[in-house]
Amino acid sequence: MGKSMNSTGVLAEYFPMLRTREEICRIISETPRLNDMFQQWREEEKEEFLGFCSGARGLKVVYDGIFKEIFNPESTPERLENLLSLLLGQNVKIEAVLPNDSVRLGAESSLLYTDILVQFMDGSLSNVEIQKIGYAFPGERSACYSSDHLLRQYKRVRGDRGKHFNYRDIKNVYTIVFFERSPREFWAFPDLYLHRFRQQSDTGLKLELLQEYIFIPLDIFRKSMENIAIENELDAWLVFLSFDEPERVVELITQYPKFRAMYEDIYEVCLNMERVMSMFSKELKELDHNTVCYMIDEMQAELEQAKEELEEKRNELEETKDELNQKEVLIRKLKEELEAEREKNYRRTIEEI
Repeated sequence: MGKSMNSTGVLAEYFPMLRTREEICRIISETPRLNDMFQQWREEEKEEFLGFCSGARGLKVVYDGIFKEIFNPESTPERLENLLSLLLGQNVKIEAVLPNDSVRLGAESSLLYTDILVQFMDGSLSNVEIQKIGYAFPGERSACYSSDHLLRQYKRVRGDRGKHFNYRDIKNVYTIVFFERSPREFWAFPDLYLHRFRQQSDTGLKLELLQEYIFIPLDIFRKSMENIAIENELDAWLVFLSFDEPERVVELITQYPKFRAMYEDIYEVCLNMERVMSMFSKELKELDHNTVCYMIDEMQAELEQAKEELEEKRNELEETKDELNQKEVLIRKLKEELEAEREKNYRRTIEEI
């Protein structure tokens, strides 16, 4: 059942509930439904699964099932509150989890690992997304969904307050997007992994325009953290979200012990073999589908760019054509003037003779 490797993973020393590779393989082989599912995976996928279940490597925290287990705003709100407080630079408390019924295209919803909408005690909303692959037009897409949340808030608050409604009752909407694989725009800034956006005037006039955005390209963060120690709590959270190397996990739980409890929760999930295999299988299917969607999206973006370039060339050609027509008119005029001058000179010569 796959390649041989150490039966006990590195992380088993820190998390004794982890099973050995042999135990995991035995459970799978003895359960026909699980074995059928397992045999459908590619060899590298089997190795990945056995690796994180045995502690030979960490599990991707950004997987939807894992992320929601760790950051459940109803059972452990303090975890998401802590992360959001660090990102937003202010202390936040979650009052409620809201249904996230934004209208998304089917293909777009597949690009998400997870999508959580929460309301803070002050009425502000925060939408947290983790995208497997960042599609084209990340700014435009985020602006659309942020506007959708803002409009939903407006309708709800206006309905609740009736004639007592005031626009100051509408609170900020924060859109926070993590990219596992970031769009090409972000690689123009290869040393930066935290991008904050808010609207402001060019005159100094201050107005509450309510919509703010934070984009975190985790792949750029990973690259920037190569051979770099964890220096602060926000970086610790990003390491938690983006690294699955055992050495990084050990460094993290040693320097910030609170993360140990979170990994324990993850590995408790791994004890339910059917649940974790179903979750992993779902992620694999969605990743394959998402890769196709990404390729289509990239091709569409390239097609639009090619159309723009073609239109520019067509405009340049039209300008050149106009210039040629003008030159042709000028040449014709000069030829006529030259012919007239020649005729004039010829007649003068005849008269002199």
